[in-house]
Amino acid sequence: MNSPLNLFEEQIHIHFKDQKLLENVFIHRSFLNENKELHLHSNEKLEFLGDSVLSLITSMYLYKLYPLLQEGDYTDIKAAIVRTESLAEVGKDLHLGEFLFLSKGEENSNGRENINLLADCFEALVAAIFIDHGFDKAYEFVLTYLFSTRLDFIVKNKLYLSPKSRLQEIVQAKHKILPLYRTIDEQGPEHHKVFNVSVYIHDKLVGNGTGTSKKQAEEHAAKNALENMQ
Repeated sequence: MNSPLNLFEEQIHIHFKDQKLLENVFIHRSFLNENKELHLHSNEKLEFLGDSVLSLITSMYLYKLYPLLQEGDYTDIKAAIVRTESLAEVGKDLHLGEFLFLSKGEENSNGRENINLLADCFEALVAAIFIDHGFDKAYEFVLTYLFSTRLDFIVKNKLYLSPKSRLQEIVQAKHKILPLYRTIDEQGPEHHKVFNVSVYIHDKLVGNGTGTSKKQAEEHAAKNALENMQ
């Protein structure tokens, strides 16, 4: 079982003192259901720890590198960078799926490409590096593989802001006015309404959106406007 993982160690330039710990990173619980005689543990506890380590690393990085941002910005940026899709993208870049130990069912259902499994595996890997090499090495790893290609781009382009906030910043900077949202239609019973909202700049329609609340519909309209403006 260790040979492919030795190749993985070379890939990330980290050699584990505890090889069983590294192996544990890639053991999905479905694999255990079909291999109970191996008496192994799934990566779920590592994933739990990794989530906390990753949160601390992200908080420290933002605090040190972006001291002028507000606390609310830190929260939004952290949510944007540690979301499942973002971690899964890094997991794909590192080819984590190739090393996963899965059940035949997970294997046949394309489990190696499953974004939840890849994100969980990445968090487990962060925890394993933290346990085996300490916080500084885990920090360096996350900085190299997650922050360097994604977080700075998110901050620079303010992608952590909601679509409505981003649209407002763009329109205010360019036109010195605020976008105007109009509720065009409401449908459905009182407890389950669907709102249709349009957003205008200088009375020009720039986006439409629907949602189960006016706020949600406005966010969708703003997102549509940003897409149309690109």
